Amino acid sequence: MKSNRRSAQGSDLGRIKMVSYASLAVGVASILFVAVLASQLNAFYHQGAPGTTTTTTSYKATSVSGMLITPPLMLVNAPVVTADQPFGSRLTNINAALNSTELSVINGAPQAYFVTAAQMYLNKSLSIAVGANVFPAPMLVANGKPSVVYLGAISCIYCGENRWAMALALGQFGSFQYLFEGYSSFGDADVPTLYWGPADYNSSQYSAAQSISFGNFYTSSYVNFVSMEGQSQITGGFIPPNLSYLQQDATALANPIYSTAANTIINLNNYNGTPYTIWGKFSVPGADAQNFGDASANSTTSIPMASLTHEQVLALLANPHTPFGWNEYAAADFYISLLCASMSSPAPVCSLPGVSTMVSQA
Repeated sequence: MKSNRRSAQGSDLGRIKMVSYASLAVGVASILFVAVLASQLNAFYHQGAPGTTTTTTSYKATSVSGMLITPPLMLVNAPVVTADQPFGSRLTNINAALNSTELSVINGAPQAYFVTAAQMYLNKSLSIAVGANVFPAPMLVANGKPSVVYLGAISCIYCGENRWAMALALGQFGSFQYLFEGYSSFGDADVPTLYWGPADYNSSQYSAAQSISFGNFYTSSYVNFVSMEGQSQITGGFIPPNLSYLQQDATALANPIYSTAANTIINLNNYNGTPYTIWGKFSVPGADAQNFGDASANSTTSIPMASLTHEQVLALLANPHTPFGWNEYAAADFYISLLCASMSSPAPVCSLPGVSTMVSQA
């Protein structure tokens, strides 16, 4: 009887031990699973985070020399429009140069704004996602300086939004002598934007002598700005630049800087539309934000920016007290970080708090 009881007790004790060991094993497995999952999520998060690359490919810099193009200050076939026109079908002040006060918003943006926006980017308190897929690119070194290469279209809504961030970023490395009021096309939201030079907004795509316009009024001791912009009728819809025409027009210039820039974009084979930029040794196929204005209960459009004037956009950048302004500065910081990470002798903006952290993550 006692023997049977001991046997039963032994069996019970064995089962308890087995359950305990099994529970321990499950617990350890759970901990390992959570750790592995956390590691995978962390790796996934950082791999997909804006500013990181997904390949270790590296390229040698391409060095060229030549003259940067300065476009004409006005176009006879695309004069400044002085008539007030309704939102959604505006050409009001198109091709008008910004006045000195407006230009100072871009050229003289306080560095404190870039610091605040960088901190918001890092602590993920922005109202929209800022960043883009980034890929290695051969840095275009023109006349001894690294370059920012841009391919866009005057009719493109994403180019329209993106130029504000680009201009703010470039303004921290140099200055624009002129910028011009512009719009995306009527068929692509008619958002207020900046043009690097007067645009041939009456042009039928590829019917003009040059369907791509080249050049801007930017100067810097740190970088070059190599801009190329597709021209088309602004009263129509979005028409992206064709790479064959880009190469044709760039070659016709007989200018090694622009032909090299065009060939670089073509050879990288990651062009999927505009805007397309190269910041030093990083290519960015697409806009780095979709910042189309502050949501409002009184908004009459899904794109609040389409109901703003250029003066109102500039006012929001001069005093960034709403999400739109901070998003735009954060988008500029993203571009700044890529350029700073490419430079051997960075500009002062590269060492700003927050911005320098973004540079280290580029």
